[in-house]
Amino acid sequence: MFKKLALATALLAGLSTAHAYQVEVGGTYAYTDIDNGDSANTFAVDGAYYFKPVQVRNSPLNEAAFLDRASNINADLSNTDFDDFDITTFNVGVEYFVPNTDFYLSAGIGQTTIEEDGFEDFDTTTYTAEVGYLPVSGLLIAAGIAGFDNDDTDDSDATLRAKYVTQVGAYDMNFEGGVVFADDEIFTLGTDLYLDKTFSVGLGYTDDGEDDSFQIRAKKFFNQQVSLEGSIDFGENVNVYGVRAAYRF
Repeated sequence: MFKKLALATALLAGLSTAHAYQVEVGGTYAYTDIDNGDSANTFAVDGAYYFKPVQVRNSPLNEAAFLDRASNINADLSNTDFDDFDITTFNVGVEYFVPNTDFYLSAGIGQTTIEEDGFEDFDTTTYTAEVGYLPVSGLLIAAGIAGFDNDDTDDSDATLRAKYVTQVGAYDMNFEGGVVFADDEIFTLGTDLYLDKTFSVGLGYTDDGEDDSFQIRAKKFFNQQVSLEGSIDFGENVNVYGVRAAYRF
């Protein structure tokens, strides 16, 4: 009797964590098509390590970490090759959901290096910091600063953003928006519709005060670990076509 009860308990525990993951790594390729005939290729890698296993439960796979309030450290590295110069960017960040509270903290720092033949490398350091609050399940409101510093100038501006994952009718949806209160304010909007827990389609919009762009995107999980996503950004003078593959374990 006790042996059967122990076996059943162990089985249920195993089922509850069967779809958990603690690491995600991804690789991206993007092609930039500029109206003047120029083009660029971007290759990037990214990764995130969660302090404890992320429980997927019944949420959309793409939103599991956010809905589970999974604290993490993350990083990405990219290189964009234009005809006359290269741009290399490295970022590292942390997201922290304060245990037993509804508060959220995040911070990040990065460096962008422009390399051009015949010129000295030009480096820019970027940084962000946020404090957030989750008033209801699935909703995050965060305010902070974003800034940069290089040999020519430096600046920092206030930021505000929100993310809300909820159910609308029979479907899960994600809504996002943000603003950077710079001299030329930067606005971002986005939404994703989850046709099921594994597949989403979405739209995005960005206005940086000078140009705006529209994005069409989609993401599919083939199983609990493997995903593939693609996006097209339509700008006034440039279009960007991107694809990313990722693996969780």
